[in-house]
Amino acid sequence: MSSATYSESGVKTNNLTVVRKKSKAGDIIHAAIVILLMLVFLAIPFWILIVTAGKTQAEAVVPSMALPSQWHLIDNIKEVIVEGKVFPALLGSLIVTVPSVFICLLFGSMAAWIFGRRTSKGTAMLYALFISGVILPPSVVTIMMLLKMIGLSGTAPGMICVYVGIYLSVVIFFITGFIRTIPPSLEEAARIDGASPMRIFFTIIFPLLAPTLASSTILVVLYIWNDIFYSLFILSGKMSTLPLNLYNVASAGLYLNNWHLIFAYIILMTLPLLIVFVIGQRKIISGITGGAVK
Repeated sequence: MSSATYSESGVKTNNLTVVRKKSKAGDIIHAAIVILLMLVFLAIPFWILIVTAGKTQAEAVVPSMALPSQWHLIDNIKEVIVEGKVFPALLGSLIVTVPSVFICLLFGSMAAWIFGRRTSKGTAMLYALFISGVILPPSVVTIMMLLKMIGLSGTAPGMICVYVGIYLSVVIFFITGFIRTIPPSLEEAARIDGASPMRIFFTIIFPLLAPTLASSTILVVLYIWNDIFYSLFILSGKMSTLPLNLYNVASAGLYLNNWHLIFAYIILMTLPLLIVFVIGQRKIISGITGGAVK
């Protein structure tokens, strides 16, 4: 009897050991697959970008993963800055990006606060209408005609209005779910103390939105900073941004078959986004996952 029990117990112990070994092997395989995918989709394109930007014109005609015979990265970046009109384009990108992101975050968070607290059918329908912009593409022809009618076509204010109208729905969608995780008792206590709605929002709600605001910021900045489609039609060459400037000069004499200069320009255009992401990466990640975890 005791031998049978011991034998049965031994079998269970062996099975548990086998399961643990399989689990460790599965974890190793999973980690290897993730690393491989990262190398394929992130590391390899980034490597090609850096090495091509560091080559001469003759070496960069056919982009490859080979190292340059001699690094010219700094010289190529200097040439792009001087000859590629980077600073006026950078100024144009900042002029349309910063106000657009600020307006989207401010008014989007205000609207999300209302949508997150009120549960009436009218509010639900209005919320569905606002976030429909996440999946419904805007009509470029209609936007251009409207901007011409009001005299904002080809101007920075017109471009800002377009970006706010397009990406405000993204901010509302992100922040509304996060606001629903904030206890309403905080607002009720402030109301009892006589705080106005504006004071409640800016002193209690808005500071708590820092993680999801960081997430919304990087998404909207990414969309606007790299946009060339809407700026090409709406600005109509009257104002330049970094992606639009790269598009306009890519076929010019300086950039004709000069892939090393094009890739150096892309590095310059990407640096501000990289800096923003590095500074706010913790809040960005927590803002993306916070609503799902809570």
